[in-house]
Amino acid sequence: MHKIIQQLAQEIQVGAHQVSAAIELLDGGATVPFIARYRKEVTGGLDDIQLRELEARLSYLRELEDRRAAVLKAIDEQGKLTDALRASIAAAPTKQELEDIYLPFKQKRRTKGQIAREFGIEPLADKLFADPTLDPAAEAAAFIKPPEVLDDGKPGADFSTVPAVLDGVRDILSERWAEDAALVQQLREWLWAEGLLRSKKVEGKNESDPDVAKFRDYFDYDEPIGRVPSHRALAVFRGRGLEILEAKLVLPVEPEPGKPSLAEGKIALHLGWSHQGRKSDDLIRKCVAWTWRVKLSLSTERDLFARLRDGAEKVAIKVFADNLRDLLLAAPAGPRVVMGLDPGIRTGVKVAVVDATGKLVETATVYPHEPRRDWDGSLHTLARLVQQHGVQLIAIGNGTASRETDKLAAELIKLASKTAPALDGIGPEAIQKIVVSEAGASVYSASEYASQEMPDVDVSLRGAASIARRLQDPLAELVKIDPKSIGVGQYQHDVNQGELARTLVAVVEDCVNSVGVDLNTASVPLLSRVSGLSGSVAKAVVRWREANGAFKSRKQLMDVAGLGAKTFEQSAGFLRIRDGDNPLDMTGVHPETYPVVEQIMEKTGKPVAELMGRADMLKTLKPELFAGEKFGVITVKDILGELEKPGRDPRPDFKVARFNEGVEDIRDLKEGMVLEGTVSNVAAF
Repeated sequence: MHKIIQQLAQEIQVGAHQVSAAIELLDGGATVPFIARYRKEVTGGLDDIQLRELEARLSYLRELEDRRAAVLKAIDEQGKLTDALRASIAAAPTKQELEDIYLPFKQKRRTKGQIAREFGIEPLADKLFADPTLDPAAEAAAFIKPPEVLDDGKPGADFSTVPAVLDGVRDILSERWAEDAALVQQLREWLWAEGLLRSKKVEGKNESDPDVAKFRDYFDYDEPIGRVPSHRALAVFRGRGLEILEAKLVLPVEPEPGKPSLAEGKIALHLGWSHQGRKSDDLIRKCVAWTWRVKLSLSTERDLFARLRDGAEKVAIKVFADNLRDLLLAAPAGPRVVMGLDPGIRTGVKVAVVDATGKLVETATVYPHEPRRDWDGSLHTLARLVQQHGVQLIAIGNGTASRETDKLAAELIKLASKTAPALDGIGPEAIQKIVVSEAGASVYSASEYASQEMPDVDVSLRGAASIARRLQDPLAELVKIDPKSIGVGQYQHDVNQGELARTLVAVVEDCVNSVGVDLNTASVPLLSRVSGLSGSVAKAVVRWREANGAFKSRKQLMDVAGLGAKTFEQSAGFLRIRDGDNPLDMTGVHPETYPVVEQIMEKTGKPVAELMGRADMLKTLKPELFAGEKFGVITVKDILGELEKPGRDPRPDFKVARFNEGVEDIRDLKEGMVLEGTVSNVAAF
C-alpha cells in the first residue's frame, strides 16, 4: 500500500499524507463531494477533481497489485522465479508491461515452438544462433527424428527431414524473441512514435451509398498513429466496425521487395546480430523476419490500436463530461412561469405551461407548420395561455422545426406587446424566448418516473413540460434522465459504456452537490444524487415528507427509515431547508460544525440570523480564534464564507442571448457585426 500511496502522490503532485488520508476516507465509505467539501482539513484541501483522479487511479493500481501477486505466484509454482524476474515484475508500471513479462510463462496451447522443443531441437537453435559460422544443414542432420504417430493413429509432428528440423529452429527462436518483453516494448514505443494508421475503403463498397459516403475522408488516409486526434481515431474504428473501412498499422517506410523491413532491423539490432554472410546468417535472417511478420506485427498492431482507442475514448468521455457539466450548471431562470414548446411539423407543436414551482398547469397542441399551416389559430391559442397563466418565458426545444417555431414565438411576443391591455398588461419586455436543448426529453417522457410525475398526461406532451422545467432549473430536471441519453458527446456509442457511465454519474453527483438540494422540494432522482443518499433512501425521504409535511430541520432526517448516522454525516451538508427552525439549515454549513457557529455568536453577541449576510462584520473575525482540534482554520474560513453568502448558488445568473432583428440567415451577416448566441454543444476538433 505504501508503494501505491507514493505513486499516487507523485502522479497527482500532492503529499503522501494527503493521499493516505483520502484513501482512508474513501475506504471508509465517504463520497468524493463530502471529502472535498467537509474534510479539507484531513486531506490538506484536495479538491473534487484531484479526488476523482485519485479514486480512479487507486482502483487501477490496486488491480495491478493483485495481478502482480497472481503472476508472481504462477511463475513461482513453475519453479522459474529468479531474483531478476521478481525485481522486473515488481517494477512493471502498467498492466500491459506486466503481461509482457508474464507472456513466456503463461500456459498456452501447444505451439509449433513447444513441439520443436519437445523433440529436442532447442540445443540446435541455441548452437546456430551462438555460432552462425556453423552449417545449418550439416548440424540439423543429427536432429532428424522419425515422424510422430498419435494415439488415434493420425500423424503428428514430423521432423524427419533437414528442412523440417530447420523450420523447428525458426519456430523456437521466433517464439522466444516474440516473448522478449524488452524487445516487444521497444518495438511498440518506436511504432507509436513513428508508425502510421492507414485506412482504405473496403473493396466493393459503393461510394454513392450515404452510409459509406460518411467515411469519405478515410477512403485513402494515413497519419502518424501517436498523433491521431480522438475524433479521427473513433471515426476510423467505427468505419472498420461497419466493414466500410479496413485499417492497419504500417511502418514509417515500406521495405523494398525482398529486403528486410525497418522492424526486422530493430529486432536484429536488439539481438546484437547482423548478416555477415556466414553459413547460418540466412537462416537467422529468416527467423528474424518470421518474428516480425508472423509473431509480432499483428499483436503490435492490436496493442497500439487498443492504446489509440483507449486514449481517444478518454478524450471523447472528457468532452461529454465537460459538456454535461456545463449543461447541468447552466444558469437557472428560477421561479418563473414558463411555456415549453416541443417543436414538430406534421405532429404539431406540443405546448406545456408550468407555474413558478414547476407544476404543470395546462397543455395544448398547435399546428402552425405543414401540412395544416394553422398559423393564426396557433397564435391565438398561445396568446390565450400567455394571458391566462401570466407566462414570463418561452422555452423552445432545439429539434426539428425549432427555427420555424422560434419565429412563431417571436410573433407571439410582438402580438403580446401590441395588445398589452388585452393580455393583462404583459408588455414587450415581460416575455422572453430561449431555445433550449431537448436532448433526452423523449427518453424522460417515456420513463417510469415521468409517468409517476404526470400520470394523466400524454407521453408526447410530457416532453414540452420537461423543456419548460429545464429553463427553470436545468439541474433539477436533467437529473431525471440517464446522463448518457442527454447526448452532448461525440461518438458516445463507440466508447467504453461502463467507463462513460461511471464518469457521467460522477459529473452529475459533483454538480448536484456543488449546488445543494432543497430538501422539501427535491424529486427522488435529484435526492438520489446527493452525497450518501441511495435511490431507496431518497424514496424514503420523499415518503416521510409526504406523510409528515415539510422538514423543519436537518435533524429530522434521522427520523427517516433507513437513514442512519453515517448517511446523515455524508448528506446533511448538501441538503437545504428554507424557512426552517434553524437558519443554518439553509446554508452549506455542516451540522457537525454548528458548535463553531455558536462560538462565533458568543464572540459577536449576535444571533445567527443577524450574522448571515453581514460580510462587513464577518470579515473582521480571525478564523484562528475559533479553530480547535476537531475543526481547523480551513474549515472555519469555509464557515465564515458560507455565512457571508448563505446558500449561495455557484451557477451564473440567468441571462437571455439577444438576437439581432433581421439576422436569420448566414447571408444576413456583415463584417464587423457582434452577435450574441448560445453554445449548445462543444466537440474536440
